[in-house]
Formats: sequence, C-alpha cells, structure tokens
Amino acid sequence: MALLQIDNISKVFGKTKALDDISMSIQEGEVHALVGENGAGKSTLIKILTGVYSPSEGQLHWQGKPVYVSSPKDAQDIGINVIHQDRQLISSFTGLENLYLNKPYPKKGLRINWQAMKKEGAELAARWGMNIPLQKTVSDMTPSERTMLEIARCMMSESKLLILDEPTASLTDKESELLFQFIERVRNEGVAVIYISHRLEEVISLCNRVTVLMGGKLIKTLAKEEVTEERLVYYMTDGQTSVKKGKQTKRTNGKALVKVQDLKTADGTVRKANLELYEGEILGVYGLAGAGRTETMEAIYGLRKVESGTITLHQQQVPKPSPSEAISKGVVLIPENRHEDALIMNNSILENMSLPILKRMTRGGILQKKEEKSLIKKEMERFQVKASGIHQTVGELSGGNQQKVVFAKALLTNPSIYICDEPTQAVDIMTRQEIHQFLRGQVGENKGVIYVSSDLHEILEISDRIIVMSEGETVANLQNDHLKPDDILEICYRFQKGVVTQ
Repeated sequence: MALLQIDNISKVFGKTKALDDISMSIQEGEVHALVGENGAGKSTLIKILTGVYSPSEGQLHWQGKPVYVSSPKDAQDIGINVIHQDRQLISSFTGLENLYLNKPYPKKGLRINWQAMKKEGAELAARWGMNIPLQKTVSDMTPSERTMLEIARCMMSESKLLILDEPTASLTDKESELLFQFIERVRNEGVAVIYISHRLEEVISLCNRVTVLMGGKLIKTLAKEEVTEERLVYYMTDGQTSVKKGKQTKRTNGKALVKVQDLKTADGTVRKANLELYEGEILGVYGLAGAGRTETMEAIYGLRKVESGTITLHQQQVPKPSPSEAISKGVVLIPENRHEDALIMNNSILENMSLPILKRMTRGGILQKKEEKSLIKKEMERFQVKASGIHQTVGELSGGNQQKVVFAKALLTNPSIYICDEPTQAVDIMTRQEIHQFLRGQVGENKGVIYVSSDLHEILEISDRIIVMSEGETVANLQNDHLKPDDILEICYRFQKGVVTQ
C-alpha cells in the first residue's frame, strides 16, 4: 500500500490547465524525484499536496484512505511537510526560537521553559545527525545550517513525507553531502521524500524513482535502474529535436547597446556575468533555478548593488548603475512581477501609463490633461488593451491586458534597450504572440531586447542569440541556429558547479 496515492489530479486556473490528470504514488521509505523544465507543473502539484491549492479534479489517498488537504495545517497534521527553496525563517530569531515557530512553547508554571526547549532541540538534532547551532540567530547561520534548521522543524512534527524543493541550490558540495546523509537516514527510518531538483546528477544518485513532468502532464516515471541523464533530458523535452522559430530579425553589424563584463553583485547572487546586446537583435537569457538571471538584469538596471565588473550602455561605461542613469540612456525594465514592480493595481490605466511622462505632460507646473488623455488613448489602441476606458482600474483587467499596459507605459519613454524579465508570464497565447510581434518590430528599428524566460521553447522561438547562466555565471553564448531544447538543458546541467565557457 502506497503512503500517498495521487489519482487523476488536475488543476485549472482560468483557461490554463496547470496540471492535467496526474496519477502517481509515493511509497514509504523512498526518495521520489520530480523533474521537469520551469513551468512543468512541479510547484502546482506540491501546493496541492500541502494544502495551498485545492485540486480542480481528482483525489488524494493517504495510507489507503481518501484525504482532503485544504490547508498547510491539514498537510502537517497527517505528516506532510515541505522545505521551500526560499527559506521560511525569521532572520532576527535564534535557531531555537525558529524551531518552535507555530508550535506551543513548553511552560514551567506561567513562564516559557527555555531549558526544556534547549534539551528537546538538542535531542532532535542528535537523533537525526544534525549539527545546528540553535543559539545563533538565523542571519548568522550558513545556508546549510538554515536548511537543516528548517528540516528539524519539520521532523518535530514526525514527518512521514518530506518535500525538498531545490534543497542544494545555495549549498556547497560539502554541505550538500551532509544533506544527502540526512536523506539516507530518514529513508532508512521509513520517511518518504519527494525531491525536486534541476541537478540531474543528484537525482540519479539519490532517488529510487523519478517522475518527469512537462506542460502539466506526467510524461514518464522511471525506476532507478532506468534513469540516465540522457533519458531524463529526452523525456523533459518530450523527445523534441527542434523548435519551430518565429520570424527572426537578421543579425546586424550594429553597435553594441549593452556590454557586461565579469559582473559580480555585492550580495553574491551574480558572480561572473558576461553579455553583449547589439542593435537589431533579441538576446535570450536562460538558466535553471538559482542561475542569477533576474539578479543580473536588476544589476544592469541599477536595482542591485554591483561589487565588481563593468556595465557599458551605448558604449559609455556606467560607474554607478542606477535606475535614473539607465532610463536616461534609453533602458526600460519589464519586471517579472508586474503586480508589485510595474503597476499600481488600485490606480487607473491613465494614472499608471502617465507616471513616466508626467514631466513631459506638464507645462508651467500645470498638467496638460487633454494632451495626456489623447496620448494614453492612442497607446491603448496601439496595444489593443481591452478595457472600459482609460479610467478603469488596472487591477480589474485580465493578466494579458495588464501586461499590455506595462509595455505601453514602457514605450512612452521611447527606449532603445528593452530588458524583459518573464514578459509573457501568465498571459494568454494571443497576447504572447502580440508581445513577440511588438518586440520584433522594435529590433527592426535597430533597438535591442534582452529577453529572460523560464520557458525554453519560447527562448528558442524568439531569440537571435542565447546566453546560458548557471549559479550566477554566464556559461555559454550561442547563436540560435538550429538549436534544440536538449542542447540548452545539457549545458545547464553540465555547468552546475561554476565551470565557465567563454
């Protein structure tokens, strides 16, 4: 009897089917890997198992009985716990205080019994072979210590199923080995582990079985003896050997618009990024989780502090990158999170789109409202924004129309360089095509586009050239000429430990 049986689970968001009829089992004492490209459905499935989402269809069975997991607490109560890639800890609290978050403190009379807490924490760490400095604040801990602290919190609840999401993304080889030893220990105790990782060598070494997801569908479940890196890449790309590319702009011999050399950020998320963007081209940027793609774009735009390396815009070096400097040089950033970073959701379309041009629309301290409205209406028509009018609140629009407002707002600044971070995320197919067409039109006017996407097929469809990043470094620079999905993925997996190819 399976510990967890997943039967015909589907999840629909609007018109998007994020999971499509998933059936699989998790056995006691096994390490079961989930692999797939970004957007394959791994995160959605995990959120259903942990009560963040409810399935649109299907049923979960826990130890042979139907179970309804409607909240994270429901999941924890039956023994399902998850360690997210982004640590869920309070940095100003000690390890001991974090260990007891959302758990009752032992009391001695009316007071907290700190000695009992220390004893219980030490016994827990000893039982599972963990070396956790519980007296330290989380801010002073190493990434490995934080990971083990989160796992210890889960094991306080007597986990029967532990879900690890990219657990080694920020760990060194030595720290990863300590984690692997822990996984072997809990497996021997009968605890099941769902292991999510882009690092295929870890998957092959650790796991009893591997399930491949793609586009919300279960493609294949392989036993350990069937697993090879080549087979996993094959199934992750559905055996596809080529991607039909959209109409491409021809590479020109134009000037370099952006040049980044040996870029390193102060927070260490970018370690050695190199790229060049020329007039009249779309440069794709791809990488797996933790590759540093977004962080590199933020550094170029001046949102993330640079420690070393150089950024050159329009052949002029920028000593101290800042958003104002970037904007003055014709750079516009289309951020990944439009809700928080690109739009004011409670304001109107007019108010959002006018923000970057208020100075232009003002004469003698008076806003020229008639001219402003006329210009905004014109841009709404250009991008075919479906709305009741310029005064409609942006938050009332569909995701695709919100993204059109973001692009229309950007175009009003007359940029020559577009930095687009996941620009078609959560938009419909037609809007995606319209965005692609707009950007191709812009590079046709000798502008340049840096295009970041987690969708490998989209990167291959739209890009003239592609750089691949891994763990904060540029590891490949490829002309997009008959490239295949597995060409890119093989590079990603080959350079997980900082081997740089120029």
